[in-house]
Amino acid sequence: MTFSDIRWGLFLGGLGLFLFGISLMGDSLKSIAGDKLRTYIDKYTSKPWQGLLIGAVMTAAIQSSSATTAICIGFIRAGLMSLEQSAGIIIGANIGTTITAFLIGLNIDQLSVYLIFIGAAILLFSNNKKLHDIAKVTIGFGLLFYSLSIMGDTLSELKNVPQFVNFAKMCTNNPLIGLFGGVILTICMQSSSASIGIIQLFYESGAITFLGVIPFLYGANVGTTITAIIASMGGKITAKRAAALHLSFNVIGCIIGLLMMMPLYHFTSFLASTFGINPMMQIAITHILFNLAATVVVFPFIKQLCAFVRKVLPGDEPKKFEVNIEELNPHNFPVASAALSAAYKFILEMKKIVKENLENTRQYMIGGVGDDEDFDHIEETENIINKIDHQVTSFLTSLSISQLTQDSQHISTLYLEITKNLERIGDLSVNVAEFAKMVHDDNDAFSNSAYDELNEMFDTLYKMLDQAFEFVETKDIITYEHILNDEAELDTLEYQSRKNHFTRLVKKECNGAVASSVYADILGNIERMGDHCCNIARNCFETYL
Repeated sequence: MTFSDIRWGLFLGGLGLFLFGISLMGDSLKSIAGDKLRTYIDKYTSKPWQGLLIGAVMTAAIQSSSATTAICIGFIRAGLMSLEQSAGIIIGANIGTTITAFLIGLNIDQLSVYLIFIGAAILLFSNNKKLHDIAKVTIGFGLLFYSLSIMGDTLSELKNVPQFVNFAKMCTNNPLIGLFGGVILTICMQSSSASIGIIQLFYESGAITFLGVIPFLYGANVGTTITAIIASMGGKITAKRAAALHLSFNVIGCIIGLLMMMPLYHFTSFLASTFGINPMMQIAITHILFNLAATVVVFPFIKQLCAFVRKVLPGDEPKKFEVNIEELNPHNFPVASAALSAAYKFILEMKKIVKENLENTRQYMIGGVGDDEDFDHIEETENIINKIDHQVTSFLTSLSISQLTQDSQHISTLYLEITKNLERIGDLSVNVAEFAKMVHDDNDAFSNSAYDELNEMFDTLYKMLDQAFEFVETKDIITYEHILNDEAELDTLEYQSRKNHFTRLVKKECNGAVASSVYADILGNIERMGDHCCNIARNCFETYL
């Protein structure tokens, strides 16, 4: 038999179903989990070992170590975690990604068609979104095993091809060949789960020996980092460092694996013969043990690994958000004045982050780069703003009435008003970023005149935000009058810019369909942010004067 006699069309069809099944299952699991994943990451990653557990569980849930790495990058950029914290999650992702091989090892392909049928029936007869996601997970799970049975029938024929048998012998005799084979296969498929699934089929069909399979597993771990590497190209230093961290750990793990290959081979062979483990599950267990061993060896040196990455890729990284909102607890502040001072401290931090995100939005829109990583950073920063809003609001509303004098009650109400206005400015800033993303995604742009108008409105908005807080602290009536004048100026700028925009449309000076459509909406959002700055000052005026 030769390679041309293999039914490659059947194999490619099965491979397509396999990749689609993994993708469908992972995307649907992410949809079911929703924002809970991000909440858990934010809450339980103060220590590297916690990050390790979260990374393992999260990757097992969403079936994608690349997605886990991408979420880490967003959290680092937003200042929610350090590179050291992300290291724990990224290393944990290597353990979590072994779950797919374990599922394949269960070898329940006879149930696959029933799973597909059940999932399809739910999709057809239910309108519930959550049930739809569950149905897609079920279909993806079924496709995983159905496609394996298709590919397995084809790949089993390879053991009759002399050229492949010779290659399998080379892999057994020279682990480096198998290692590079695993790297290349995973890079081509963009999924270590997929490439390991194929290796499991090779071994089950008898086309390759167990000793020849193990280096493929090591190579698959290195190859899976290619997704993060590609994503980081042209990106910010945080993305490059996260990708370098992932690559460094997996390369070190690969070296450790080569050194312990024979003990691992003998141990898993012993387990398989003693407990009657099927070939696919034997590979899954080997993969799990390899990743656990690499983690145990490398994990104590996370700080040194991060230092190495920073040295290789020098540059400033985003400042970590240092204020611990969990500290804002009513039980910590028995005196009303201390409680209100603590709340205002967090409000000032919130204002600082809101202003920073406004500048992020301006740079994203006017800088013309349109980097998806920049947009993700804006959204992650908005998450911080929302967290502070929730915590401050909860704190102020939980203060006992008996604890507050009448004046303190007025100040507490003022702080609630300020917090809500800041949160609304944050929301509107994200709205502007979303409009800008529409423009970038359409490869569109605003005219130079439009950019000048936007810059002028943003400058006025920044001035109003700073003056609003200056008035809160000084109660200077002149500052209040300046804010009112600036609000009138911002209204005029918005009106004139809108008028200029329509004039440019008539003169055919603005040809971009998307940019032309959303420009007036962006102007309106900036003007509304100015209104909220004025609201802060007006609420303060009514409280004190």
